[in-house]
Amino acid sequence: MCLQIKTWRLFMIRRLEMSEVKQYCWHDVIDSDTRDIYQSYERVTFIGMKPAVLLIDLYNLVYEGGSLPVKDVVKKYPSSCGIHAWNAIEPTKQLISLARSHQIPLIYSTQGTNRIQATNRQRNVVHDNSYEIHEAFQLAPTDIIIQKERASCFFGTPLIAYLTRMDIDSLIICGESTSGCVRATAVDAYSYGFHPVIVEECTFDRSIISHKVSLFDLHHKYADVMSLGEVKGHLDLRLSAF
Repeated sequence: MCLQIKTWRLFMIRRLEMSEVKQYCWHDVIDSDTRDIYQSYERVTFIGMKPAVLLIDLYNLVYEGGSLPVKDVVKKYPSSCGIHAWNAIEPTKQLISLARSHQIPLIYSTQGTNRIQATNRQRNVVHDNSYEIHEAFQLAPTDIIIQKERASCFFGTPLIAYLTRMDIDSLIICGESTSGCVRATAVDAYSYGFHPVIVEECTFDRSIISHKVSLFDLHHKYADVMSLGEVKGHLDLRLSAF
């Protein structure tokens, strides 16, 4: 029996029911017809036995302008996610601490040195430290940093080599932006045979609508969207299985 099927049986904490949609951030933007259509996506949600945490593009540019509404910072700082980025800092720090306590590897992505645009968005004025990981996330010597040039963390990077070498079966994903690099990475992770899990409180976008709809779509097609509390529950259960 393949590892994934074994994992599904180990981590059958709850079944995803469309009636539970109100537990997620997208409940106020998804109409009843769409909920009915997506009934067929009911399934078991899980985290595998060998996960890694992938933190996407948590570099300084994203936090420029401070914790203000995005509309108030993007003219001067087009790369900023404003208050959405700042609101995700504490949950992300908790996720990092949780991963370290479970000895789960942490992988950070940042912009490559060639400065090729990952999207068509207007570019900020770039400084020497613009693409350094924000100081709120205190890097450890064992953390891995990959540089990417396009939206997906898999495109043109050694990510697959790292994951294969560590025998990873699941990717716990957070960062930004939900509708861009997070989405592209989650779809590629699924395509390459890894199980993507997206942590709702630790993922953000400049647009609330894009954030919610992207999470809804990813959750029902390619990934399991979980709260930080759910992730902790899965990891604690995983620990007890050893």
